[in-house]
Amino acid sequence: MERITAQYYIETPLAIEQAAEVLAGEQSSGTFTDVPGETEELKERFAARVESIEPLDTVQNPSLPGVSVDSKGHSYQRANVEVSWSIENFGYNLPVMISTLQGNLYELRQFTGLKLMNLEVPPSFSDYFNGPNFGIEGSRQAAQVQDRPLIGTIIKPSVGMSPGQTAELVDTLVDTGIDFIKDDELMGSTANSPFEKRLEAVMKVINRHADRTGKKVMYAFNISGEMDDMLRRYEQIVKSGGTCAMLSLNSIGLSAAKKICDQGELVIHGHRNGWGMLNRHPLLGIEFPAYQKLWRLAGVDQIHVNGIQNKFWESDDSVVKSIKSCLKPLLGGYSILPVVSSGQWGGQAPETYRRTGTTDLLYMAGGGILGHPGGPAEGVKALKQAWEGTVEGKSVEETADKYPEFAKSVQKFGGNQ
Repeated sequence: MERITAQYYIETPLAIEQAAEVLAGEQSSGTFTDVPGETEELKERFAARVESIEPLDTVQNPSLPGVSVDSKGHSYQRANVEVSWSIENFGYNLPVMISTLQGNLYELRQFTGLKLMNLEVPPSFSDYFNGPNFGIEGSRQAAQVQDRPLIGTIIKPSVGMSPGQTAELVDTLVDTGIDFIKDDELMGSTANSPFEKRLEAVMKVINRHADRTGKKVMYAFNISGEMDDMLRRYEQIVKSGGTCAMLSLNSIGLSAAKKICDQGELVIHGHRNGWGMLNRHPLLGIEFPAYQKLWRLAGVDQIHVNGIQNKFWESDDSVVKSIKSCLKPLLGGYSILPVVSSGQWGGQAPETYRRTGTTDLLYMAGGGILGHPGGPAEGVKALKQAWEGTVEGKSVEETADKYPEFAKSVQKFGGNQ
């Protein structure tokens, strides 16, 4: 019988083997005591198995509070642990699978640290989950961009503008040659910008521009909300000629995201706002390699990964690992486009390319475009120049010497590096 495996990074005052068995038992057929009915036959078929244990370092203070033993004088052992479950335990039910792989694990007092690092699903998952309908290639085709990153921006101010004001900004942006624009995650349907009116105003601009130039800029409308509202807004985007919808993944959940992705007509832009609460502590939550696989299975086409030298807490090493995890094949396909964002401008392009070796990115810049000294048109041009110079092997200085628009970016943003 096929099995799903999960890798955990743990910390415990107990013997590692004992703690690992508690983990496996709690998340399958066992509980805190023997119970009638838990036969050897049942355990053989349904109990989780500890597949491997790799001891790591020992520390003197717990990373998280709450242990089930008198920890006075104890040290805390860290380890990588791999556990597997039979597919029979949950079938092809993503919510129950996540309840199994995570669920109550974070509550166990035997652990002073636990993080889901990665997971592997068997090939049969491809028979039950279609994965992304568009992914990297479909996103490129929809935006009509090849051989470089898609260049995108975010509507700012995040909230407060009327549909007409938003459309005016979009009109300015589409004329710059930009590939992608999105609602901010804070924008849904506000008192002064109802979703339907904003959609109508924005798509009028985008469709007019497409009729004139042949290029339809991808706009990610934030449809996050109740299920019926999301489905209705999805259909409204399709009818208006739009190509993309945005979901706040952590807010709506896996099942809702999958339902939207299963509609199959729009590119789905996955925003991970709330990511810090899942990952910021080094010994609690979930790592991005595992996280992005869940959303790939649900069918998300694009997903945020933060960016090099970002404005948030995440390290460059973590961002690079996230990008590479998105580009690693899953189930023979299921491609997902990494969305680089957070305080980005062209100056981070060389380091991003050096460390990832890819242009399969949606490179998002808000202030880096809208705050360019020469205005948004020069901001978009500067980002394209930055990536052109980067792929040619030029340094930031060499690219600035060649392109005046990028040079202005360096003058304004270069001191922030």
